Amino acid sequence: MRRNIKTLLSFNVTEATQLLPFLMEKMHGISRNRVKALLTNRVVLVDNKITTHPLTELVPGQLVQLDRSKHKMAFRSKDIDIVYEDPYLLIVDKRPGLLSMSNNTRQETVQTVLNRYLEKGGGRNTSHLVHRLDRDTSGLMVYAKDVQTQQTLIRGWQELVTDRRYIALVSGELEKPDGVVRSWLTEDKRFIIHSSKIDNGGQYAVTHYHLLEKGNGYSLVELELETGRKNQIRVHMADLGHPVVGDHKYGSDDDSIRRLGLHAYMLCFRHPVTGKYLRFETPVPECFERRMNGR
Repeated sequence: MRRNIKTLLSFNVTEATQLLPFLMEKMHGISRNRVKALLTNRVVLVDNKITTHPLTELVPGQLVQLDRSKHKMAFRSKDIDIVYEDPYLLIVDKRPGLLSMSNNTRQETVQTVLNRYLEKGGGRNTSHLVHRLDRDTSGLMVYAKDVQTQQTLIRGWQELVTDRRYIALVSGELEKPDGVVRSWLTEDKRFIIHSSKIDNGGQYAVTHYHLLEKGNGYSLVELELETGRKNQIRVHMADLGHPVVGDHKYGSDDDSIRRLGLHAYMLCFRHPVTGKYLRFETPVPECFERRMNGR
């Protein structure tokens, strides 16, 4: 979309910072909530790309702009935030409780929300799922706007993705600060994943974990996957005797945060078309922090 330069308010980035404080400073004390509203309404651009996440990292040399056009389409959803968009990709931050894609029902999914948004934009694109998150897991996901980009990402996922991490709130206080869980995973007829320390013909799975914080009977853990198996993190944390909070399927009876304590918080990859390095990070969910602090 070609933009009229007269509708753009521009700021040059001269030192490393994040988008929200940068805009608050450049716009002379504008409130945090007002900046977030501008981001939600998709009027902020970083290097000519619509950007919606307040914690977007900025580096010297970048250009931040506000599109003041009155005709700009706003995106509003209680279920997802679009944190990045270009002609090929959509990066979203989804809430827990929402399926990644349509399942032959009329149930709302991330995909139906995105398709509705793209349809309103008047383009010919539709959203195409690149990877899944469990319904009750929140966090970052990638959708392509066309099949070719989707297939390029899927086929090259292992090579293109340089970092992908999760945050989990788990029951109990881990003793070891770091570790690796390795096992073979198989699924039964009830769709429950079982873990075996010996090769039983299942899918080999490897999860690295790092303890971030512990206290009040809980641990906050960062997890990095070598493999992306179904329910892998949930099963491996249960293997350690520290099930993810709210995960009734794999041994938790803790409903204290009223959701599954798992969030996909970091995603870094090479753009499948432009080759540009992209990095996205979302905050630890507030309910995880409150639980760690005994609230």
